[in-house]
Amino acid sequence: MHNIHIAGTGTWLPEDKITNDEIVASFNTYADAFNIQHREEIDKGNVEEMTYSSVDFIEKASGIKTRYVIDKKGILDPNRMMPSVRNEDEDSLSIHAEKGVIAAKRAMEQAGVTAEEIDAVILGTSHSARNYPSVAIEIQNELGINGYAYDMLVGCSSTTFAINNAYSDIASGLANTILVINPEISTPCVDFSRKDIHFIFGDACVATIVQKDSSSAKSFKIIDRKLHTQFSNNIRSDFSYLNRAAVDQKTNEELLFYQNGRSVFKDVCPLVASLISDQLKKNDIQPSDVSKFWLHQANGKMIRLIASKILGTDDFDPSIIPMPITKYGNLASAGSLVAFNENNDLSPGDIGVICSFGAGYSVCSIILEKT
Repeated sequence: MHNIHIAGTGTWLPEDKITNDEIVASFNTYADAFNIQHREEIDKGNVEEMTYSSVDFIEKASGIKTRYVIDKKGILDPNRMMPSVRNEDEDSLSIHAEKGVIAAKRAMEQAGVTAEEIDAVILGTSHSARNYPSVAIEIQNELGINGYAYDMLVGCSSTTFAINNAYSDIASGLANTILVINPEISTPCVDFSRKDIHFIFGDACVATIVQKDSSSAKSFKIIDRKLHTQFSNNIRSDFSYLNRAAVDQKTNEELLFYQNGRSVFKDVCPLVASLISDQLKKNDIQPSDVSKFWLHQANGKMIRLIASKILGTDDFDPSIIPMPITKYGNLASAGSLVAFNENNDLSPGDIGVICSFGAGYSVCSIILEKT
């Protein structure tokens, strides 16, 4: 077995916080204006009348109480319903690179590594900032790292898939230390005028140092990795350079994040629980011996159901499934690492599982042992 570790992690989170009361008030104001504007068509049955959101609806559906975002003002403005961001230019860092550098420096400090010791940068995200040049190369340049860098997309599994790629590169001898960056600036891809999704996402960026023979005090040895994908359109976003050439033009709203939530819940929960259970069995680890399950922060109900399926009971200590989703919302691929970063005070020999899952469908589970 290779002696490869997660040597340190770092997180960037925005300062702007939106409460459920605030996002409900904004949505309901928008709904009132929409219904007034379209009253004639609504009465004819040609347009569906918008119904109110509520704090109770949001918390029952997701467990989310607040979320942190890059621009609170724009999101809560009923006349805008989206964050305000600047266009990228060649003279300044992209927003993904800017936040990635902050998270990276924190991870490097925790791991005790310098830019000179890092051999590569792998960036994984659900929402790419541009087609090229690679944001990973932009971050590599800003931090003064030699070697290679690239971007990858695997939806909400991008963080763990990127860590898996880092492990593989180190195991092959291609590198000794790799910086993994996962910027999830998700709110620009959310239609805040849709009741089923207006409350789900927050913004964040995480960074991870994956290193051979790490001596970091925060180090966790990677024991095993298990990946699975199967195609589904139940989580989708269609923004691309092809849109401008499409003969059947869609509105921006039609190109944004979409999910069939009920189908995702039905499909993904048993898939993830089965994959983790099989992985633990293969490694002769009893589920009851796992100290923490750091799961993708998709939905509070999903997290609890997956844990109960793995553990074989609903009666378990809730502290083994950290749920920062309550505070931060769904952070796309960054969520499982935020859960890990804020809840990893384990003793040597303790076992934990990081697992992210999402669009694709895609699942990646990584078993860790505290060193």
